[in-house]
Amino acid sequence: MIDVQTKMAGRALELLCLPEGQPCYLLDIGCGSGLSGDYLSDEGHYWVGIDISPAMLDAALDRDTEGDLLLGDMGQGIPFKPGTFDGCISISAVQWLCNANKKSDIPAKRLYCFFSSLYSVLVRGARAVLQLYPENSEQLELITIQATKAGFTGGVVVDFPNSAKAKKFYLCLFSGPSTFLPKALTETTDEEEATESAFTSERIQRRMARRGVVRKSREWVLEKKERRRRQGKEVRPDTQYTGRKRKPRF
Repeated sequence: MIDVQTKMAGRALELLCLPEGQPCYLLDIGCGSGLSGDYLSDEGHYWVGIDISPAMLDAALDRDTEGDLLLGDMGQGIPFKPGTFDGCISISAVQWLCNANKKSDIPAKRLYCFFSSLYSVLVRGARAVLQLYPENSEQLELITIQATKAGFTGGVVVDFPNSAKAKKFYLCLFSGPSTFLPKALTETTDEEEATESAFTSERIQRRMARRGVVRKSREWVLEKKERRRRQGKEVRPDTQYTGRKRKPRF
């Protein structure tokens, strides 16, 4: 599940088309335990996550995620000042607004409240990429209509449309003039299939995407500490022991 969540977060970040090599301030809707936020941090971005579940946010705090966390219901709006964020991602969350858990819940109104507030908190010209699992075409139409009413342009990118298992929906929204929709992924290449089919007994260290920095290495730890300093957090000073693997104790 962690691997799938990370891959979808990577795809959503790719669809945002952010400036290359420039840290951005992003919003993660339905951030859960912070798995997608960890990917954003690994890519050098700053982020704020919002989720309706206190238990999931507690799990994110236990995992020591680097983003700021907010307890809130996205169906009641996004409580930030206009133009706060350079972009927004969401993984497997928006479709829940189509459910009415109480008699007072009207899906169309909750969706419009969400999209109109999201439109406000984004910098003009920024994008929002929302990965979702619509139950049917009517639900997807309801979501896109409310997004359009709120001022967004854009459309739906469907990756691997011919695969029952790998098929993924990404709602790509633009808060400025209409631009072209990114191309959807179709078939996996032979190289990708070979990588997914390979099995090994060796332990391979996880690497940060695009930068090749080994996770938990000294370089990775120093980058993480530097990001925390820029965020104004208290960080221990760097020493010759920073990032060094400790020997097991008996």
